[in-house]
Amino acid sequence: MSIDVPGLTSVVIPASITVHLGAPDEPAENITVPFIDYVKNVASSELYPTWPEESLRANIYAIISVALNRVFTEWYRSRGYNFDVTNTTQYDQAYVPDRGIFDSIDRIVDEIFDSYISRPGRVEPLFATFCDGRVSQCNGMYQWGTVELAQQGLVPYEILQYYYGQDININTDTPVINLQETYPGTPLRLGDTNQYVLIIKMSLNTISSNFPAIPIISPIDFTFDESTEAAVREFQTIFNLPVTGVVDKATWYEIRKIYVAVKKLAELTSQGILMSEIPSDIVSDIEEGQVVPRVQTAQYFLNVLSAYYESIPAVDIDGMLGPQTRTAILEFQKTMGLPATGTIDEETWDTMYNSILGILRELPPTAIALPALLFPNIIYREGSEGPGVYIIQEYLSYISTVVPAIPALDTDGVFGPEATAAVIAFQNIYDLPPTGVANEQTWDTIVSVYRELRFGMLRTPGQFPGVTIN
Repeated sequence: MSIDVPGLTSVVIPASITVHLGAPDEPAENITVPFIDYVKNVASSELYPTWPEESLRANIYAIISVALNRVFTEWYRSRGYNFDVTNTTQYDQAYVPDRGIFDSIDRIVDEIFDSYISRPGRVEPLFATFCDGRVSQCNGMYQWGTVELAQQGLVPYEILQYYYGQDININTDTPVINLQETYPGTPLRLGDTNQYVLIIKMSLNTISSNFPAIPIISPIDFTFDESTEAAVREFQTIFNLPVTGVVDKATWYEIRKIYVAVKKLAELTSQGILMSEIPSDIVSDIEEGQVVPRVQTAQYFLNVLSAYYESIPAVDIDGMLGPQTRTAILEFQKTMGLPATGTIDEETWDTMYNSILGILRELPPTAIALPALLFPNIIYREGSEGPGVYIIQEYLSYISTVVPAIPALDTDGVFGPEATAAVIAFQNIYDLPPTGVANEQTWDTIVSVYRELRFGMLRTPGQFPGVTIN
């Protein structure tokens, strides 16, 4: 049985896309237009036709990828909206109804509308953030910067690598399908056997990384069995849905939404801001547009919180207190019951800090990227603090339940004598130098062992020297 569900497990170009002509919660008209026309409109609204062709092509790849990311993840539909994208640049891309299309853009889009950017090993299109680079800055591609790079002789792929890193692919010849919503049409329940069940199983196991109360489903196959029903019931309990054990439309889209949030949180956390790096001073008087390190930290916090709170929008991490960040701060303040000022005053900062601290304390390690990627060239030893220490403590605490020779320890984010003792015990068991210091080799080994144990891929007892596995 094939597990390919176009638009769900594989990327397709939708024949059409529905655009909301306003902010997500703003009353406005929805219009459905051919996807290729949408891309031409956005490109003509965002770009100048006189730019070098290499620049235009790089920008159009980004425009396509952003739109496809919204469609593939069902970003808005999983939140109860009846559209795929908005036309506001605060959230998506500029779309101007009935505008003219530039000839150069028309021709290029006809050639590459079925191509998009992705990361190696990732299915979803890259959410290729971009901005003009003159009036506004962002953590992504600068549109005017692409002009300079093109003039220097870079081809579109090289321009994209300049902004998004070397590890990108450009996927071509993507099939065009008259795509509908991904919900299978009828509820999934005990005894059902189909590819949608497999998708639900894989999604719930990923979500369980952040919500350990959801039991791991095994085996991962096409059958809706008792373990699947138990996981669905627990998911419904956590997210205040009717606890039926049946995946109806509401449960389906809530699973989709939380799955995307968990994946997003893993990516955000991999950016690696340490609690020890957070400035403790309070700076409440920040001028519009001023670049302040504490604003950048607050923006990171807002993005992590946006994965947990639907009301808080994600923002660009650019260190500038602009309108987008002020809006996110306002929504954070409203969500937390604080005075809605849009400024980072002491109360807002403390609440934001404590909210993030609570998340990091509860964050299971499987939601985090591999340590070498998470905090490269950082070594943890006695006296260290931060989310990296939480991760080490969480891993070792779980491993100690299976490998008794490793002492249990509290997860408080502080690398104290207990953590040193646990690390030394681990290093002795796995033939590493018993230094009590979590360097890259030790950390990667801890991660590898944790994941094997957590997801049932146990080594044979003989592979744990001197240890009995019960």
